Amino acid sequence: MKVILLEDVKSLGKADDIVEVNPGYGNNFLIKKKLALEATPENLNSVKMRKKTAEEKARLEYEEALRSAEVMSGKVFELPMKCGEGSRLYGAVTGMDVARAAEAAGFRVDKRNITINSHIKTLGLYDAEIKLHNKVSVNIKLNIVDAGKK
Repeated sequence: MKVILLEDVKSLGKADDIVEVNPGYGNNFLIKKKLALEATPENLNSVKMRKKTAEEKARLEYEEALRSAEVMSGKVFELPMKCGEGSRLYGAVTGMDVARAAEAAGFRVDKRNITINSHIKTLGLYDAEIKLHNKVSVNIKLNIVDAGKK
């Protein structure tokens, strides 16, 4: 019996794979637990259409990430931070701070995709990397300034 997997099944295959299984295993376990569908022409067509839309969505996300990277490349984001004597910050600059600064400049960035290359404890200019897509990342500069003087 041929079935289309709806989810990843250990030692059998990944979602949307078409696999050959014993009829008892297919009917009594995979289909009953909604892990698979019988490989009918209608179901095969729906899987094909689902894959096509997923590929199109991934392509559009990649193109959007490329456009954003082109605009963001080399951009300097200014982050006003509270600091004390000797230009030392009261706290470290985090990915959340960088994400807020990027959002204020009109970019939507997830804080988990921001890599700050060094610990920022003083005022100055620093490098950071933002991963916009699994294939696209961009380097930016962070200008840490005193919030009291702004």
